[in-house]
Order: sequence, then structure tokens, then C-alpha cells
Amino acid sequence: MARVTVIGAGISGLGAALMLARRGHPVTLFEQEARQAGDDLDQDFFHWRRPRVPQADQPHGLLAPVRTVLRAETPDVYADLLARGAREYHEFDWFDEHPAYRPGDEELVTLRTRRIVLEAALLAAVRREPAVEVRPGCRVHGLTVEAGRPARVTGVRVGEGTHRADLVVDASGRRSPVPGWLIASGCRPPVAESHRTKIAYLCRWYRLRPDGPRDPGRVKTGSAAPFALAGVFPSDNDTFAVNLVLPTGDPTRGALTDPAVFEAVARLFPALDAWLALAPVPESGVLAMAGLDNRWTALADDRGPVVTGLVGVGDSLVHTNPTLGQGTALGLRAAQYLAAHADRIAADPTGYHAWTNQALRPWFDGQVAADRANGQRLAAGSPLPDRQAAARAACASEDPVVMRARAQVRHLLLQPHEAYGTEEVDRHVGAWLAARPGFTPRHDGPTRQEWNAVLPG
Repeated sequence: MARVTVIGAGISGLGAALMLARRGHPVTLFEQEARQAGDDLDQDFFHWRRPRVPQADQPHGLLAPVRTVLRAETPDVYADLLARGAREYHEFDWFDEHPAYRPGDEELVTLRTRRIVLEAALLAAVRREPAVEVRPGCRVHGLTVEAGRPARVTGVRVGEGTHRADLVVDASGRRSPVPGWLIASGCRPPVAESHRTKIAYLCRWYRLRPDGPRDPGRVKTGSAAPFALAGVFPSDNDTFAVNLVLPTGDPTRGALTDPAVFEAVARLFPALDAWLALAPVPESGVLAMAGLDNRWTALADDRGPVVTGLVGVGDSLVHTNPTLGQGTALGLRAAQYLAAHADRIAADPTGYHAWTNQALRPWFDGQVAADRANGQRLAAGSPLPDRQAAARAACASEDPVVMRARAQVRHLLLQPHEAYGTEEVDRHVGAWLAARPGFTPRHDGPTRQEWNAVLPG
């Protein structure tokens, strides 16, 4: 069994530590943040400032791989997650009745929950796990490296001492210091690829009133304007988030940090207005997040691994802009693969790097392409999706066959060309269009004039 050190106790670090330990590997988990998710979820979520985790208070919808990995590897964590208030939402719940079952339909489930709920459930399990030693408030400040071709990481530097390991797992996030440590140690630099998104997020959290309406009915959770996207994220324990996405250069972005202005703008989008009409109680101010990119950091180049004894998981490996909600899913998939092959990876990480390129890289590339298209569309303020893509989206809300294909892409089960490139999907979308010869893509959100009309001054 490999002695493993994990740097970082975010979701990917906690998941990796737990899955490794349950396969018999002794794990030491270092986390520089002294505070950890506890039993008071609302206190932790709304009042814990976490500048190193800017996504912590933003809305999440956990995709199928999260549920699949947790149920397979840590069913106790999954049960605890539901007990803490996370809710399952099957994509076919949109319809009055689910269509006839097809293999794989059971996977098309989103977990509606705040990130803190998953963190708390994972941490509780890690604390119960005898093979994991957790060291909160303990910052790793370097690696120990043995020379070689390639060099080998043999542990980490902590305080005045060192901690030896057969395998070090970098789960320290998108601002990981590990690439710099490797370069300072004389290793070949990791291969980093970064794409700035130029997209900003603003959200506000609400809670349904105990004595008020509970659900807006069958209302879509997304809306769009020519220059902005909007969404609602139903979550755990009667909470939900209202979210706006717009270009970082939008001149009205600063005004939206005023809660009254934010809510007035949000009500211009049908999806958001339907939820705000429930008269929920605001639970937060307007929470902003920007400065994001899509980043792929490979510890291997065309000559092979730049180092052995070290691999990355989570955002330190693949960091994606959250519009498609891929981050947690990709992080836990990597943690699962790592735990299943830890001894082999500790000896030689070549197979792990090959797996990440095959299993994770296509989703990273898809996010880059989607963000490029969204950024161009929002900045231009007018272009719409092509008619076929818009028809697929509209048809999916009425046709389970097309909904299934759309859900398979959303939940990282099939690439778009695999899900949509079938005769059956083509036939159903074609029939839908034939019944609506005048169909034209359109936005359901406000015009710029309507948007500006609710802004101050």
C-alpha cells in the first residue's frame, strides 16, 4: 500500500483522501485553512469568508458523476448528503410522467445542494476514517524531490520538517503553488493551458417561507437576454439562488451589486421572476465572482511525466468556468480513478496522465469552446444560437427523446456528437420543426432598453 499525502481539503482532496483510505492506503491530509465545515451549514455558508475558494458561496448543481461516484465509493457520504438536505432531481421530472425506461436513464439526476453540504458530509466521513490523518491549519510550503530522469517527489515540506510519502496528491486548487515548486526544484515545467473567460457572475440567495408557496410550478430554470444569461438554482433546505452572468466589461455590472437593483433586473427574466414571485426571504447580499479562466495543468509533456510521485486532482489539474457545472464531477472522477490505481500511479504516473487526457480533457475542451461562443455572443449583444441548436433546446422541453440526449450531454455521459448525432434525435427534432415552420430562435429575457430602464439614474 502507498503512503499518500494530499495537499488541500476541498471536495476533491477530501474525496481522494477518503477513497484512498478505504482501499487501505494510509493518508495524511494537509489543509492550510484552520476552519472546516461543521454542523451549522448556514453559518458556514453565509458567514465564512473564503477568498481562496471564490466558488464556495456561488450556486451549484452537482451532475450525475458526483452521485455515481459517491454511491459507488462512499454510500455513507451519499446518505449523509441527503440527510443534510440535498435533493435529487431527475431530468425527466420536468414531464408529468417519466417516459419508458432506457438503460442509463437512472444516471440523469442532478443533486440540488450548496457546496458546503457536500463538504460537510465528506469531512465527517474523513474524520471517522482511521486511515486518514487530517491536519487543519497546516500549510505545506514545498516538496522534497530526488534527482532523476524524471525527478521523483518523495514528500512535502511542512514548517521546519518534512513529511515523506510514496505519492503526493495536489488538490490545492486553481492557484496551486506546486508548478512553481517543481520549477524551483529543477524539474521540467508542467504544461499549463489557460483561457480567460471574461465572464462575471452575480448571485443572491433566498429561502422559501415556511408558510408560503413552495414551488413555482413547471418553470424553466434558465432565461437569456442578448447580453446576459440568468438562472435559478433550487438547493437544499428550502434555499435557492438567483444568478446573472454577463461580460466583465458590461457597463451596468457595478450597479447590480445593489440588492434592490439586482432583484429588479432579475425579475425581467421569466425563470427568475417565477421564483421571486414566491416572496422568499433574502439570505445574502449580491455575491460576485469574476476573473475566471479555464485551465489545464498537465504534469507530463511529450517526453513523459515531468516528475513521478506526484499527481493532481480537482482544480489543480483541470479548472473549468462554472457555466456547465463540471468542476466537482471531474474532480471526483479523478479522485476515484486515482484511488483505484494508487499503487501503480505511485510507481509511474504515465497511465494516470493518459487517463486524464482521455476521460477529462474532452470536457475541458468543450467548456473552452462553449465559453468562447458565450463570450462572443454576450459581448456582441445580439447573436442567437443557430436554428438547429435552438430547436433542439426547445424540443427537449416537450420530447423525452431529445431531453434524454440533452441530459446525457449535460451530465457528462456522452459528448454532443454522440448524443445528438443519431437518426432518432434527428427525426424527432425534424418533426418538431416541421410542425412549427415559423420557428425562429429568440431571447426570453429583456432588451437592453428594458434592462437599463430599471437601473438607477
